[in-house]
Amino acid sequence: MSRLPDTLNSYWLWKEISNKLNLSNPLYKYWKQTPNIKLNNKYIFLKKEHLPDKYMHIEEQLTDLSGYLPIRYASDQLHIDAHVFSSDKMRLHSKFEYKYVEALKFVNISRFFTEYGIKPEKNSLLHLGRLKDLEITADSMFYRLTDDYGLVVYPPR
Repeated sequence: MSRLPDTLNSYWLWKEISNKLNLSNPLYKYWKQTPNIKLNNKYIFLKKEHLPDKYMHIEEQLTDLSGYLPIRYASDQLHIDAHVFSSDKMRLHSKFEYKYVEALKFVNISRFFTEYGIKPEKNSLLHLGRLKDLEITADSMFYRLTDDYGLVVYPPR
């Protein structure tokens, strides 16, 4: 299955950690035993259960982001405009579940994939959009989401 829905299952949002512990922003860079990922060159996440021992107590207070992605990253990965997640006037907005953490908006991609039975292979290319804008090829998988929108999963190259 594609890594997209479970990208953050094992990570905490650094901004939340630093605010709750009142730590300086670049401090995580000195924690060599704590793996981290950066999404869209903006969002930093630290691996769960790898915080330095003196900060491990904070983990029970952190927001679980399993299945969620920052809306900018999700829109880039699904090749759609971020307005789909940002504006409740967009037709697909209500099809997703949202969560705010430290003023960042996250979208539950995992639930969305499960509800529509979407099971892309690892490293598949995904394109969510209006039906008229989608290119459906012989080797792709098409999912109709509404009368106007669909999702195409192209196999990994």
